[in-house]
Amino acid sequence: MEKIHRPMVMCKNGLVASGHHLASLSGVKILIEGGNAIDAAIATSAVLCVVRPHMTGIGGDAFMLIYSAENDELKALNASGPAPLTATREYFLNQGMKTIPSTGMLSVSVPGIVDSWVKAYERYGTMSLAKVLQPAIEYAESGFPVYPRLSASITSNISKLLLYPSSAKIFLRDGRALEPGENLLQKDLAKTLKKIAQGSDFYRGEIASAIAKFSQENHGLLSEEDLERYQSRWYAPISTTYRDYKVFEQPPVSQGHILLQELSIVEGFDLAKLGHNTAEAIHVMVEAKKLAFADRINYLSDPDFVTIPLKKLLSKEHAAKQRARINMTQAMSKPVPHGNLKFEGDTTYFAVVDRERNAVSFIQSLFQTFGSGVVVENTGILLNDRMTGFSLEPDHVNRLEPGKKTAHTLNNYLVFKEDRPFMLGGTPGADDQVQINLQVIANVIDYGMFIQQAIEAPRWSSHPGTAPTEEAYPYTLWVEDRITPEVRTALEEKGHRIKVVDGWSIGGAQGIVIDQTRQILMGGADPRRDGYVIGW
Repeated sequence: MEKIHRPMVMCKNGLVASGHHLASLSGVKILIEGGNAIDAAIATSAVLCVVRPHMTGIGGDAFMLIYSAENDELKALNASGPAPLTATREYFLNQGMKTIPSTGMLSVSVPGIVDSWVKAYERYGTMSLAKVLQPAIEYAESGFPVYPRLSASITSNISKLLLYPSSAKIFLRDGRALEPGENLLQKDLAKTLKKIAQGSDFYRGEIASAIAKFSQENHGLLSEEDLERYQSRWYAPISTTYRDYKVFEQPPVSQGHILLQELSIVEGFDLAKLGHNTAEAIHVMVEAKKLAFADRINYLSDPDFVTIPLKKLLSKEHAAKQRARINMTQAMSKPVPHGNLKFEGDTTYFAVVDRERNAVSFIQSLFQTFGSGVVVENTGILLNDRMTGFSLEPDHVNRLEPGKKTAHTLNNYLVFKEDRPFMLGGTPGADDQVQINLQVIANVIDYGMFIQQAIEAPRWSSHPGTAPTEEAYPYTLWVEDRITPEVRTALEEKGHRIKVVDGWSIGGAQGIVIDQTRQILMGGADPRRDGYVIGW
């Protein structure tokens, strides 16, 4: 079994696994003070919006899976935002654009995360919104020390941040990036969070007017009407069985069905017998990934605008047909028919379980690093660039249409064992997300690893995921250098084109396993990023 580099976190009462220690600490404090997992999740999410501004913010979007122990119900909440009502293909094409810009106001869709807090709070919360948002307000108002990864992200995105004085004045000092240890203050963001905590509506009134006015002044399409019309939505999660477990995921527009398809395909192989991170086991999972991603390319879009054959895609019959296409001695090198979607970006994921065993699996993002690069003046709101996920091709399943939501890489899972929550997790990483989730789930279920071991184990990533052009092929298999040279050679002999990357570089997963028999919570956080687990 893999050696654990970080100590296993085990506890009985409650646990938070997130991408920053201040976020995990804030969530656990809420649990200790009597809040439930949903209260803690909102607190954790809000703090992440402050301390991981390159990954997420209140100008971004989110997806939740929430299990209520009292009601024995599992709900999916989709807080992704649609394109503005004036965002048409013709608008961009008439300006000579072949793709939607990745920076600036034209890249911004309606932010959804704040409405997700309100919806979750109204349905399941026990504390006041003011109480659970207070930690985020304090870290925005008083600041926190910039950590090395944040400083590095600012450095690599200086040109983007310099485009807008409202952004540069927060993250730069005299044109340079904030250095590790310097205090990052976001006083305007603190004021906005205070207004939300006191009951102001993000989507109507003062905040919405400020966003819309700034958009208009900076040649954007986002309007007060777009914000006023917005509602995050509750859905029934989608699911499949895997071995003796049931795995739940986000429905479209999320790519969650791709993880379920991958699991159904590899279920037909005895991964435990093939061995952990052997050439044979990796080959099976990589080929399953290629087949499942072809379905994402061809079908994933907003179900309010297109018909997605989800029942067929998730059927075991479809999985069997896909499985039969896998050649155990030869890797697929050429693409299955694909379109020109492009997914690159960054995200942050966290998991919360409380004393009553309510559970929240939560993922949130601005899309690419620092999103659009635009901070709305005097609000501290850093806006997303999710619009860049759309295609401008007229016949593409994910073509831009007013009010439509783009296909989303964001997904999060919750696994049940014997009709009770067993495991929840997720990861940032765009196209890597469903590949990493597949590996972590297999590590726990097929290889019997503790969650920390499962997260730390060496990983692979198949590129491209969703490729913009055929020139991106043939496939390249990225493998962390902790995967042995012998395995890499064996994979090359099967036709995989190998790229060796740093041994701790693919993804940044967090996860929790619930031992219902012993009533113990076990948490895992990824040393590849700034993940932290705190329990009590």
